Amino acid sequence: MRTALNAITDELKRLKAMGVKTVAVSDESVATLRRVVAAHALKTQKPKTETGKSESADTPALVRLASKTPAPTPASKLPAPPVIALPAGDKVARLAWIRDLVLNHPVCAANVRPGSKVVLGVGSLDAKIMFVGEAPGAEEEIQGEPFVGPAGQLLTRMIGGMGLKRSDIYIGNIMNWRPQTPTPAGAEQIGNRAPTAEEMAFCLPFLRAQIEIVNPDMIVALGSTAAQGLLGAGSFKNLGDIRGKWAQFMDKPVMVTYHPSYLLRPPVDNWKKRLVWEDLLKVMERSELPISDKQRGYFLDK
Repeated sequence: MRTALNAITDELKRLKAMGVKTVAVSDESVATLRRVVAAHALKTQKPKTETGKSESADTPALVRLASKTPAPTPASKLPAPPVIALPAGDKVARLAWIRDLVLNHPVCAANVRPGSKVVLGVGSLDAKIMFVGEAPGAEEEIQGEPFVGPAGQLLTRMIGGMGLKRSDIYIGNIMNWRPQTPTPAGAEQIGNRAPTAEEMAFCLPFLRAQIEIVNPDMIVALGSTAAQGLLGAGSFKNLGDIRGKWAQFMDKPVMVTYHPSYLLRPPVDNWKKRLVWEDLLKVMERSELPISDKQRGYFLDK
């Protein structure tokens, strides 16, 4: 049952990354899913406790799914976005100031699970290119650094394909904490969710401050959520409509492309890789980076 649900979740994430906003599901399919989930809930239900309630790790979520009761969504409790005025000083001093502000900010700290970390961008303060993602994931909130999980490792290889090192660029996120999902106390959060518009609005001033400090020549927005965070909700309908095109944020040219995680989802093929690589070639051209014939031919079908 869990395997099937994970497969459905992965496919929905893949479709979302491609810009698909809705998926048609027949009434018969919904009815079948309800029956299967309800039957599984009864099958895995444990004997009643002294309180008269049954205990099962799977039952609450399954029953909620079967009854189509929506899972809890993040409460709208965030204050207004902070107004940040960077102090005078060199880049190192100013980044140290914003880092201290973010890592010790009470709102950021309140939204991080115990044992996890608030995450700020990392990289060269003289970077010409800045990559921006949406939010930390499981590995990132543990290490306190963006893009260190599988998608981050792929991003590092993509940067290498451009003839650069990870230390040559700057990497940040719209969000400074991993968006939480309903998880039992003491349990590990499974999966990620996209940040809400309110969450992104609250954290955006921290990213703006980093852009002001680094002052890159251009920004690469990785994925639909990052693009919406930078360009504004409703600025485009599907990622495919804006992918590979130049936009602007803080008077900086922004290239929108797919998130590295999109390339890791099946089917893994050269067609998807080539789409992203073509976007990065445009970034290299605008940055006046040398491009060899070999680089121009990456991921082309032979």
